[in-house]
Amino acid sequence: MSSASVRLGTVAARKPRNRWPDATPWLLLVPIAVSLGTVSVYPILNGLWLSLRNTSLVSQQDDFVGLLNYGVLLGDDAFWNAWRHTLVFTFVSTALETVIGMGMALLLFEQFTGRSLIRAAMLVPWAMPTVVTSKMFGWLFDGQHGVVNWLLLSAGLIRDNINWYGSVDHALGTIIVADVWKTTPFMALLLLAGLQTIDGSLTEAARMDGAKTWQAFLYVRLPMLWSTLLIAGLFRALDAFRVFDLVYVLTGGGPADSTETLSTLSYKTLFSTLQFGYGSTLSTAMFITEAIIAVGFAVFIVRQLGRAR
Repeated sequence: MSSASVRLGTVAARKPRNRWPDATPWLLLVPIAVSLGTVSVYPILNGLWLSLRNTSLVSQQDDFVGLLNYGVLLGDDAFWNAWRHTLVFTFVSTALETVIGMGMALLLFEQFTGRSLIRAAMLVPWAMPTVVTSKMFGWLFDGQHGVVNWLLLSAGLIRDNINWYGSVDHALGTIIVADVWKTTPFMALLLLAGLQTIDGSLTEAARMDGAKTWQAFLYVRLPMLWSTLLIAGLFRALDAFRVFDLVYVLTGGGPADSTETLSTLSYKTLFSTLQFGYGSTLSTAMFITEAIIAVGFAVFIVRQLGRAR
């Protein structure tokens, strides 16, 4: 070994090692962290702080009241009415969209002529703005000149026109139908992606062993699709729980508060009555309920992933 090589090795050995990791990746994440903190974390913390205050632009009050707003909330019939409607809407619409979306995904998974065209066309309802969907269903379910009443009268299923979104008994169901029509393609797309990850040889082996189509789905495909089902259901349930524009445009929360949801009630309290303190309390209660739903889904997802391993 030459003397030059020895000297280079000695210098390299004496050179101090950098004990600290490279900070470049963290510096690159700073803009994203600041953006998320500005649009997500700060509004949540500010809403929690306002929920502890009696802030109103009408009376010009701004006092710290602690948990007094939450005590009022627990005895507020309007809150519990909206809370029940929101839960019913969330669970019914999510369940229907999952079942119908599964059927659509199974159909679109098979090979047939024009499958690509149908896959693209089924996304049209989901791509439409919710306000447009609300107005369209407002015309379809109009109590006097709606197409739905005309079809039912022509088929002899009803004798008189039904005031769908103007009736206490039918308004919430009409909104659920509109939401199912709009969002089912989204669920079908997620479930179709899950079906495509399943090895087709497993289904073929089950059929060769004598399993029927429904048995192959129930005992082969469905167990391997549970994780996708739970994740898709989580996304949809959290989105459905925040429903606002569909209700606000179609019924405005009426008639007689029969379609009032937490989002519409919070909006009216915050921007109609300008009670920022109590309105923030409603929003916080909505956030807590949504977090509980998310945790429930997360527990099932973790258990399912643990079984899959």
